[in-house]
Amino acid sequence: MKYIVTLNGKKYEVEVEKGEATAVFLGAAEAAAPVAEEPKAAVAEPAKEEAPKAAAPAGAGDPIKSPMPGTILDVRVSTNQAVKEGDILFILEAMKMENEIVAPRAGTITSITVDKGASVQTDQVIATIQ
Repeated sequence: MKYIVTLNGKKYEVEVEKGEATAVFLGAAEAAAPVAEEPKAAVAEPAKEEAPKAAAPAGAGDPIKSPMPGTILDVRVSTNQAVKEGDILFILEAMKMENEIVAPRAGTITSITVDKGASVQTDQVIATIQ
């Protein structure tokens, strides 16, 4: 069976045959990581650029979740940092590949719930953005 899966704004064509899975990136010329299971699709709404506001309450806003299980190799943001849509927030190692976790929209990081070296699961909240 073939599936089209959207992960962090990139579309992958996933073909599954008797327990095996392969993925082909549809779009820019990049190599795609093999996909072991179908991740949940995430669609980010376009965000309007706004001037930075006063610090938001810790943990307020929308959750940013890990798209797959793995280990956090790098945390590139801090609490109360303003980010733009597409800014790299974390580097997540999964299946011996480094994956960039990017900001789904412009805003301010209100909390970070993981540290460098932490193991995370699929859909685990790793930060919040407001």
